Amino acid sequence: MVIAAGRDGAPAAVPLPLFGKACAAALLVGVCVIVFAPQLLPRGLGVVGVCVGLLMGCWPSRWRWLGAALLGVGCACLHGHAALARQLPATAAAVDHVLQGRVISLPDHGARSSRFLFHVDDDAALPVEVRGRVFAMGWHAQAGSGEDPRRRVQAGARWRLHARLRPPRGLRNPGGFDAERHALLQGVAGSGQVREPVRARLLAPASGMPAWRERMAAAIAVQVMGGGARFVQALALGDTRALTQADWDDLRALGLTHLIAISGFHVGLVAGFAAWLAGCAWRVWPPLGRYWPRPLGMAVAAVSGAALYAAVAGFALPTVRTVLMIAVLAAARCSRRRVTVGQALALAALAVLLVDPLAVLAPGFWLSFAGVLWLVWCLPGRDPRWLRTFLAAQGVATLALLPLTVALFGQASRAGPLVNLLAIPWWSLVVVPLALLGTALEALVEGAGRWPWQLAAWCFEGSWWLLGYAARSPLALWWLPQARDAALLAAVLGVAWLLLPRGSGGRLPAALLCLPLLWPAQQRPADGEVELLVMDVGQGMAIWVRTRTHRLLYDTGPAAVGGFDAGERIVVPTLHALGEGRLDRLVLSHGDRDHAGGVAAVRRGFPRTLLLAPQGALPGIDAPCHAGQSWRWDGVDFQFLHPRPGTSYQGNESSCVLRIATAQGAILLAGDIGARSEAQLLQAPSTLRAALVVVPHHGSDGSSSAPWVAAVAPRLAIVSAGHGNRFRHPRPAVVARWQDAGAEVLGTADSGALRAWLGREGLHVREQRVFQPRWWDAAERARSAAILSAVKQAADGPEG
Repeated sequence: MVIAAGRDGAPAAVPLPLFGKACAAALLVGVCVIVFAPQLLPRGLGVVGVCVGLLMGCWPSRWRWLGAALLGVGCACLHGHAALARQLPATAAAVDHVLQGRVISLPDHGARSSRFLFHVDDDAALPVEVRGRVFAMGWHAQAGSGEDPRRRVQAGARWRLHARLRPPRGLRNPGGFDAERHALLQGVAGSGQVREPVRARLLAPASGMPAWRERMAAAIAVQVMGGGARFVQALALGDTRALTQADWDDLRALGLTHLIAISGFHVGLVAGFAAWLAGCAWRVWPPLGRYWPRPLGMAVAAVSGAALYAAVAGFALPTVRTVLMIAVLAAARCSRRRVTVGQALALAALAVLLVDPLAVLAPGFWLSFAGVLWLVWCLPGRDPRWLRTFLAAQGVATLALLPLTVALFGQASRAGPLVNLLAIPWWSLVVVPLALLGTALEALVEGAGRWPWQLAAWCFEGSWWLLGYAARSPLALWWLPQARDAALLAAVLGVAWLLLPRGSGGRLPAALLCLPLLWPAQQRPADGEVELLVMDVGQGMAIWVRTRTHRLLYDTGPAAVGGFDAGERIVVPTLHALGEGRLDRLVLSHGDRDHAGGVAAVRRGFPRTLLLAPQGALPGIDAPCHAGQSWRWDGVDFQFLHPRPGTSYQGNESSCVLRIATAQGAILLAGDIGARSEAQLLQAPSTLRAALVVVPHHGSDGSSSAPWVAAVAPRLAIVSAGHGNRFRHPRPAVVARWQDAGAEVLGTADSGALRAWLGREGLHVREQRVFQPRWWDAAERARSAAILSAVKQAADGPEG
């Protein structure tokens, strides 16, 4: 802003080009149009958008907001291309490299593997495709005795590693975590796996801020007694490695995940405390005012404190955004400009969006800005009754942010509004200051932080013990089905209507606007129809089947000891996103971990579900599955074709083969059977005919024999396999065999989750990656590159 004289001689605020609230809103709209589009505009159009936007924005006219929107379009386009250019090409195969660089994150050492971020040196001797880039590295433990070298990996250390690198690639399921978007936000170029660990070499010991953070985390673990140490590490250093999945489940149920680790809210508290300390210094020693005005000193102290705290957190994205917002407000303060809260919010949004337009992909961006915006709109004045203001703010934040919370996370905490009344003041004003005091003292004198840290742990454990009862209540967490994008806009309008001043009327219509998000319509199959979803779980299998009033889960996906659990990370969240609150039956084809690894998590999420599996496959089954078992749900027949009753368990060959028959055709789920079991089933070939088949054993050479394929003769064959898996499933010969039989072959590796409907209108299928395209989607970019390459080769001709 600039200052001009008003009619009464008082200074009047005149907005500079592109710095008004309307321009900030227009810039946000322009950024969102590009970032949430299925395809990214060409880089040249992005340059044009930036140039035209700057010219229109700086030109004094009523169309300045349009210039801001074009500037947002151009900036988002250029940042998107730059982010993709930092990643390995989507078509790149897994290649081994010798890397030299620095560990820049706190390494997470599990029982069987370690994970950390590795920044490769910008060295001309290294390959250009990896030089100066960041990779998410994994280092698996080696079998045998002796020292495990991965345990020596420390934050801030420099290593030479032999690693196999891959471009970012994630799993795609309804309502699931988007790993490729996360890699884009984190600036990660790809994933890597350390190979030949004996050749790994430590080049330089740990140093710098990452090493200091790891030393502080280790000191907390050693000096603090009890289980509260892990939460002190999170609140003081942003180190959440020690938090278990049960801890995160409880925090989500209580709506308190925003208070754990170093959040933007905590950065704001530290900035305010630093400004208060600076103000006290000026009051204690007034001569300071002769050299530096007190308001400027407080502003500089606030920015310095926020930046230091963000550094302690490893410059996590939420903290960086908060520091940027505080810096903008401090700059306005130092320039002695009159800035309202709304103008300050607009300036902060402009700063964040111009520096990093892709920040709109992060949930924290929307929750932080929307939360402040709602509070400014609903509580514009100052009320001397602080308790009333706090309660009103909590009520406004709970109601106003409910649509965003549901849309972003697919869940809401019923206990959150009440729990936050206790947790926010207690954790933020007691636990966090004690944790930070301990960190500051420990940084000055070794061992001095023990008692503040211990007090912080005791204070936290006292509240956590009380809150744990609420977290474990089945009514604490509210899962909601995935709704359409338009439902979010309607719900935001409905909430705004509900928060209008008293006497505005129309409360019932406002509540009705929220229903499409909170209670979305679901199209369930009619009688005699069936719906199926083959989830994208990597190298494994998990299939959800639904009739009009019943639902069944066939397999639960893979799980590794002490590592990834598809049941917990994929199957349960996907079922909730589909609106499922219960399961009628859980069928495990056999006991291998790629099919039954997630069973414990699924049974925790859906208790009292009947579990069927082959006899002897694993303990705890409710009933064995065997040929001849059958039942009927809503006009759809279910029948097991294999294994034979009384046979001993033989691993893959004992897989439960389930046939789901409708009047329009059948679906065949064959687990991991091989050619031997297929030959047994061919004794009754009439039962094998199906419209859809999930290809046995992920498309291996030992299954899908030619007679079996001919007997099934499906229209659609689905392969559940991981992208680039070490078994090279599905094998090209197997795919060709199904295609020669007239089937369209689709795989979860390229299509993501595959959803099929079999009913009166025939067989229909929907690929998740095609249904919800994203410009950062690695599979779609690889597919587009392959098409362009084929077109170019055809245009060049045989001699080209």
